[in-house]
Amino acid sequence: MKSLRALTLALMAAGCLTLAHAQNVRPEVGKPLQQAGELLRAGKAKDALAKVREADAVGGKSAQEQLMIDRMRGSAAQRAGDNATAAQAFESAYNSGKLGGGEQAQVAESLAFIYSQMRDNAKATQWLNRALQAGASSAQLKQLQSYLQGQSGDYASIARDSAAAVSAAEQAGRRPSEDDLLRLQDAQQRTNANAAQSATLEKLVAYYPKREYWSVLLGRLPRKPGFSDRFAIDVMRLKLATGNLAKTEEFMELAQLSLQGGYPAEAKTIVEKGFASGALGTGAEAERHKRLRDLANKQDAEVRAGIDKEIAAAQAAKDGNALVQVGTVLASLGQAEQGASLIEQGIAKGSLKRPEDAKLRLGQALAQSPKTRAKAQHTLRSVQGSDGAADVGRLYAILAGQ
Repeated sequence: MKSLRALTLALMAAGCLTLAHAQNVRPEVGKPLQQAGELLRAGKAKDALAKVREADAVGGKSAQEQLMIDRMRGSAAQRAGDNATAAQAFESAYNSGKLGGGEQAQVAESLAFIYSQMRDNAKATQWLNRALQAGASSAQLKQLQSYLQGQSGDYASIARDSAAAVSAAEQAGRRPSEDDLLRLQDAQQRTNANAAQSATLEKLVAYYPKREYWSVLLGRLPRKPGFSDRFAIDVMRLKLATGNLAKTEEFMELAQLSLQGGYPAEAKTIVEKGFASGALGTGAEAERHKRLRDLANKQDAEVRAGIDKEIAAAQAAKDGNALVQVGTVLASLGQAEQGASLIEQGIAKGSLKRPEDAKLRLGQALAQSPKTRAKAQHTLRSVQGSDGAADVGRLYAILAGQ
C-alpha cells in the first residue's frame, strides 16, 4: 500500500494520473513511473523520460499500465522540450478510450499547446476544439484560441467569441475581462466594424479607465460620420479630464473655445493649468499666452458683474434658450446647483433650438456635485441624437460614475 500511495502521489504531482488509474499497476511498471514522477518534481525531465522508457520496456503491459506510461511520457517530454514525443504520447493516451471527461479536456488542452509550439496550427486548432468540447475553459486556452484565430485571419470568429465572453460576464454582474475587451476591439478594427469598435472602447474606458484607452476613443470620436463641430469643446474637455491634454496648442485651443462659448471662468482654469504644467508661458509665444490669460481674467470679471442681469433677461424671454445658456455659464462659474436649476427652467419653458444639447448641459452641471451625480448619469445617458450629443453624453456619464 505504501508503494501504491507513493506511485499515485508521484503521478498526480506530475499532472498525469488520478487515483483510479494507479490501482492495478505491477511493481516493475509502477516503480520506474514513481521514480519518473519524483525526477519531474526535481526538474529532471530528461532523466524522467529514461525511467518512463524503463517502464515501457516491461512486457505484457495492460491497457491501464500503457495509459499511465503514455501520460507520464507526455508530461516528461513536454517539460523536456521534446514536443514530438509529448504529442505522440498524449495522443496515444487520448485515443485509449479510458480517459474521463475532465482528463480528456486536460490532455486535449496539452496537445493544443504542444502543436502550437510546433507551429502546426491546424492540429493545434483541432485539439483546441476538442478541449473546448470536453469542457476546458482556462484563460490560457482562450488566449491560445484567439492567437490561432488571429494567425488564420479569422477575426470574425475572434469578435464573436470575445463578444460572447464580454456579454456573459456582464449578464452575470461581473466586470468583463480586459483581455476579452481588447481582443474584441482589435477584431472589430480589423473587420472595419467601426460602430461596434466605438461601443467596445466605451466599455473599456468604463471598466478600465486608463488614459491610453480614453486617448484612442476620443481620437476617433470627432471622425464619426455626422459628428458636429460644436462638440469640439466637449471632446477637448474630456481630454483634459482624462489626462490626454498636454500640448501647448491644445491648451490654447480649448481656452479659446471656452471664451468663444461665453465661459471665461473655464478658460481661466484651463490657462492656469497650462501655465502650471509648463505648456503655456514659455517659448517664443509666451507673450501670446499671457495675453490670453489677461483676456480670460478680463472677460471673467465682466461675466460675473453682469450675470444677475443676464439671468433676469433669460427668465423674461419667451423661450428657454437663454435660460439654458445662462445656466450653463453659471455652472462654469462654480455655481452648479443654481445653474442646473436655470437649465431645468429653460427646458421646461420649451421652444429650444437644440433640446438634446440642453439635456447634455444639464447633465454636465449636475455632475459637478456629488449629491446630484446619479441624476447626472441618468440625464446624460438620456441624451439622444446622431450629431455627437448622445456620444458626448455617454462619455460624460462614464466620467460621472468614476
